[in-house]
Amino acid sequence: MVQMQAGARAGLRGFLGSAGVTLGIACATLLALEVFLRVCDFRELREGVSERSLGYRYDAELGWVPEPNSTSRVTNARTVGVRHNSLGLRDEELSPGGKPVIMFLGDSFVWGLDAEAGERFTELLKPKLPDYRILAAGVSGYGTDQEYLLLRRLWPLVKPAIVVLVFCSANDRLDNGSNIRYEGYQKPYFVIGADGRPQVRGQPVPLSRQQYFKDVWLVRNLWLARIVASVYLKVVHPVQFVPDPTEQLVGLLRAFVEGNGAKFLVAIQHKDDALGRFLQQNGIAFVSLDGAAAYPGDGIGGHWTPEGHAFVSERIFNLLAGNGTMVR
Repeated sequence: MVQMQAGARAGLRGFLGSAGVTLGIACATLLALEVFLRVCDFRELREGVSERSLGYRYDAELGWVPEPNSTSRVTNARTVGVRHNSLGLRDEELSPGGKPVIMFLGDSFVWGLDAEAGERFTELLKPKLPDYRILAAGVSGYGTDQEYLLLRRLWPLVKPAIVVLVFCSANDRLDNGSNIRYEGYQKPYFVIGADGRPQVRGQPVPLSRQQYFKDVWLVRNLWLARIVASVYLKVVHPVQFVPDPTEQLVGLLRAFVEGNGAKFLVAIQHKDDALGRFLQQNGIAFVSLDGAAAYPGDGIGGHWTPEGHAFVSERIFNLLAGNGTMVR
């Protein structure tokens, strides 16, 4: 009996020793892989340093939204200071009541990437339109689909008299045709139903890769966990492409705005012949912003310079003046 117990203890010690060696090798291997990944600094595993990663947060309906009352410094073609109000918009606080609101809906061109707050066309319009409150409701990276959903969310709080959609011809059609954009950001998207109307898909929006990196402690601190999260998202929530619903989305925007008693206008960042034809056929007033000076380089998005914003301000002022808006 004693010999049997001694043999069992020896076997247990052998098993534990073998397991310990195996565990040690596994830990050393994982540690080596972690060090290797950090040294190699693969782009796919880096935390982003864009305006989205610096000042935005996850949103199950829209994908990402600016953090209300947040401040940051954002570097693209240049470094600018950013502050969001309590609505999460890069604008001054909007007090209730008072003057009617002109809301500008758009992406980084309305948000003002590469522009200080006072340089943006929306700020330049304020002294030209003293009888209105101007609101820049732009969110960097948004397509027309997210802009429509944002408008519906903001409407009860803002109730604008005029909505101007600033369409980014450089990438809005790409944004509208997919569920994933930019640094792997997941987003809602629309498909055209049997009745010809856009129908939203992809909600609740999955947490995006960059949001895992920022918000989940284990993923933020372990690059091995970043690989796991990245692979998981590619397998479970892969990129999808849908037929371009842009014109239908613009029609949906117009119906919502005019159905609530407001005016709907469009400004096109560069030019888009197909959208221009659609707007003309449907009697939607619009203006092209082609010719606005922009920072060079495809990698930084070609956003407007201060001179470009001044040009845009004048073009949009003329659009508003020519469509029944009281200006002086």
